[in-house]
Amino acid sequence: MTTSGRQATAPALSGQLVDRVRNRLAAAGVAVSPGAVAAAVRADSDGVLADLQVLSALRELQRELIGAGPLEPLLVDPETTDVLVSGPDQVWVEQAGELRRTEVRFTDADAVRRLAQRLALAAGRRLDDASPYVDAALPGGVRLHAVLPPIATGCTCISLRVLRPTTHGLDALQAVGSVSPEAAKLLRAIVAARLAFLVVGGTGSGKTTLLAALLGCVPAGERIVCVEEAPELAPEHPHVVRLTTRAPNVEGAGEVTLRDLVRQALRMRPDRLVVGEVRGAEVCELLSALNTGHQGGAGTLHANSPAEVPARLEALAALGGMARNALHSQLAAAVHVVLHVVRRDGARELAAVGVLERGSELVRVLPAWQDGRWGPGKQQLHDLLEARGAAC
Repeated sequence: MTTSGRQATAPALSGQLVDRVRNRLAAAGVAVSPGAVAAAVRADSDGVLADLQVLSALRELQRELIGAGPLEPLLVDPETTDVLVSGPDQVWVEQAGELRRTEVRFTDADAVRRLAQRLALAAGRRLDDASPYVDAALPGGVRLHAVLPPIATGCTCISLRVLRPTTHGLDALQAVGSVSPEAAKLLRAIVAARLAFLVVGGTGSGKTTLLAALLGCVPAGERIVCVEEAPELAPEHPHVVRLTTRAPNVEGAGEVTLRDLVRQALRMRPDRLVVGEVRGAEVCELLSALNTGHQGGAGTLHANSPAEVPARLEALAALGGMARNALHSQLAAAVHVVLHVVRRDGARELAAVGVLERGSELVRVLPAWQDGRWGPGKQQLHDLLEARGAAC
């Protein structure tokens, strides 16, 4: 066959390969790259395609399988935190704490579905009628969640969260008003005293940002081991080890959970063990670790107020088989302080500092500082700091 003949037949071949190659890459659980696509094309064709045919198929498949299409300009904007698609003409973006509808349009619902499937494939995951939803990390620091119809009514729903490493130090947060000078002094004392703490708040309230800033206050001679579902923590510290979870492939194999990583982190000689977000049974391992000499550990937790933290941890510990009384015993010995962050009118700020107090059986969070005023837990917090030589 002549070269021109091969070129003429390549487009038809590549069009037929798209679905098979997509499924092959998803089953392999590998990231989409030119090399991976080329290997999948050759494997699918049993090596019978000529080089020019492979090149043509590769070009078409890259257009089909790589990129965020019309959403790309929104994702690359440094102000964007979330991009949400709920219909062909319903594309929303959150920037600077404000959610607004954009002018971005898709041709139809099928175009939204194709984009969702392409993004899922880029994350090495499968999204089709047999697996109608996906939650995965995309290359470049974007978290993908997508749901196909009929689970999502009317149109495929896509949620993209841009995960930018948090590198703001405590001084920077103080400069923008997120932390008052008095609160900053208190936070530095908590870190210096190696008190274990949890940063709590709602979605997008700035929990990870504050945690990263506090880790930047850890002495340079200490080793920090961070465990996360997605790589968000990037503290300004010379000795940070970061471990990230891995989702299972389409066969259900290869999963690495937060609970697995907490266990591994304990064998890595951490001075400070940090869990980016406590959201499941890993709370059992974390509390056990903080009770066995790993002082100054930290994590973040979704909770609406400091007072709700014990109940929230009860629910998570139950997933790991820990009884209520056991959880409260572990919690009283393992965690000292709760830091509550909120988002008000688009601005993120530290709203409260609480100290954990053990009652006759259960633990409660006693307000020590709230909205610039000291609370009933002030003396207990100062006693903790003084006992460790870090009074503020």
